[in-house]
Amino acid sequence: MASLKEVKTRINSVKSTRKITSAMKMVASAKLHKAQGAIENMLPYQKKLNKILTNFLSADLPIESPYVQEREVKRVAIVVFSSNTSLCGAFNANVIKMMMQTIGEFRTLGQDNILIFPVGKKVDEAAKRMGFKPQEVSPTLSDKPTYQEASELAHRLMDMYVAGEVDRVEIIYHHFKSMGVQILLRETYLPINLTNVVSEEDRKKEEEAQEHEIANDYIIEPNAEELIASLIPTVLSQKIFTAAVDSNASEHAARTLAMQVATDNANELIQDLTKQYNKTRQQAITNELLDIVGGSMK
Repeated sequence: MASLKEVKTRINSVKSTRKITSAMKMVASAKLHKAQGAIENMLPYQKKLNKILTNFLSADLPIESPYVQEREVKRVAIVVFSSNTSLCGAFNANVIKMMMQTIGEFRTLGQDNILIFPVGKKVDEAAKRMGFKPQEVSPTLSDKPTYQEASELAHRLMDMYVAGEVDRVEIIYHHFKSMGVQILLRETYLPINLTNVVSEEDRKKEEEAQEHEIANDYIIEPNAEELIASLIPTVLSQKIFTAAVDSNASEHAARTLAMQVATDNANELIQDLTKQYNKTRQQAITNELLDIVGGSMK
């Protein structure tokens, strides 16, 4: 059995750890609140943009754009969103696992024909361990996403696709649904599928509100085809920014939950160690009393 000094030292050590995890939980919670605000500020613009596209696409207009043209996949780019730091549960592990599965599907293309765009240091380190040379991406896009940086990455991917440097672009990121639920998604970014621009949930809301009835009220110059073709790059830039903000919010939610679990475990361990300390101390006192009584009876 451990001595009183050893148990007391361990209790103090766990208490120090609890202070750290508790502080990290509060910081992550504050950052999560800020990230949720960014998502809420972005949604009105995204919904309005999706509404316009829904109205145009419902007219079955012919669309000519280099971003919708499908071709044989000979070279692929994979954009993966992770965090820059750890201590966020299985957040990064799940992303890396999905990345490995995706790479496995394109392994026949050859390693040189699989380009990894890591948004976050953790996935960058994982890609290097797998023998890849990751493409350069702004390190701040992971923890402090801005539309400008997201747009720069989006246009870089679009230029590569139009130039034929890549034939397919996929993105992997976490979608923030709630504090306890973050859904890992893998989506085809390019070529863009116009039928999937609007989510099924938003489409149902549009139908219920009958907002599609005003589609014919638009006055379009010069024509709908050119307008949609010019809107597609905006949609693609918005998609990267949405993925970055979603991933950032999911990271803070995962870290908040992980630090809460760590704090709860520390509290339970402190209680167990305190009981052990008291039992050991009581046993030592009892043994001393028995020695005193035994000595007086001799």
